[in-house]
Amino acid sequence: MKERDKFLLLVILFLFAYFVPFQSPRVSKAILEAFYMLQEYAQKHVLFCLVPALFIAGAISYFVSQQAVLKYFGGGARQWVAYLVGSVSGTILAVCSCTVLPLFGGIYKRGAGLGPAIAFLYSGPAINILAIVLTARVLGWELGVARAVGAVIFALVIGLLMALIFRKEEQERLENARKLVAQMPEEKRSSLQTFLYFLTLVLILIFAAWGKPAEASGFWFAVYQVKWYVTAILLVLLLVMLWRWFEKEELTSWVEATWFFTKQIIPLLFAGVLVAGFLMGRPGLDAGVIPARYISQVVGGNSLLANFTAALSGALMYFATLTEVPILQGLLGAGMGKGPALALLLAGPALSLPNMIVIIRFIGAKKGLTFVALVVIMATLTGWLYGRFF
Repeated sequence: MKERDKFLLLVILFLFAYFVPFQSPRVSKAILEAFYMLQEYAQKHVLFCLVPALFIAGAISYFVSQQAVLKYFGGGARQWVAYLVGSVSGTILAVCSCTVLPLFGGIYKRGAGLGPAIAFLYSGPAINILAIVLTARVLGWELGVARAVGAVIFALVIGLLMALIFRKEEQERLENARKLVAQMPEEKRSSLQTFLYFLTLVLILIFAAWGKPAEASGFWFAVYQVKWYVTAILLVLLLVMLWRWFEKEELTSWVEATWFFTKQIIPLLFAGVLVAGFLMGRPGLDAGVIPARYISQVVGGNSLLANFTAALSGALMYFATLTEVPILQGLLGAGMGKGPALALLLAGPALSLPNMIVIIRFIGAKKGLTFVALVVIMATLTGWLYGRFF
């Protein structure tokens, strides 16, 4: 951390301690709510979502050859392949806006183009097949279809716009990445071995993070009932792969790469969760310092302001996977318009305040804030158009 950043942090802490009215019941409750939210995040998402994602990010950073990343995601790759892979990745990764961060960091660090990497960053949590099915079932097929189509289009358009806006900077970064390719050693494993290794890691993440469905029946619930048996089998398979295919020095480097991402992400993520909990409280509870009625009062109807408020509120709030559906069900019942509901669905799962902080750390404030602005603006306009027709 630079000395300037340390000074600014001290100033912010001083102003917070000096001016915040801690004697106010609302503020006291919001502070406690922030720590409740941090505890809930730690209990439900760190061990079975974030930790596997960090190990995958470390594996991408160390084991995936830079040639492979540049081939499928770099500036010289076939653009339709790069953006297609990035924009539909969320259909197999049932992850939240924070769990996708180390995966995004892994491919971006290895030389992926900004556009395809951003498409992956958005689609990871936004095109969650479980959430889309639940949206259609609970909130109606119109919102379910609009969410699915909108999320895929968003991933493609936002990725393309980011690549266009920052094309000069990206050309220089990708050129430097290509120069490093010639210096890298040859692969020690076959492509099939590498594929099976990463497939196992991804499946561990998917099954370990598999949430309990609302209904205690059907295919999704059957998967939930056997999730830990499948995860245990996959862990045994992974241990066999590590023992047979990898050297001790490689495993040490893998752990070091994972620790690098952990140091970068976890502190900022926890700080962001605390701030989000303090401002708005846990989803579904009116316990933050900003009363929920202020939000619900301005998201009725289908004005641009209502859609913008819904998109911005969704972008700032943290939604665990699938939690946005019951929350929206309650808001719609309280008078929220369908346009603002879609705006929140398109901005909320893909963004959160903790997520924004880490993104800015990874790609810089200019790129990070541009990405956030594009998501919020596009969600606002899409929600407004949807509300006019439905």
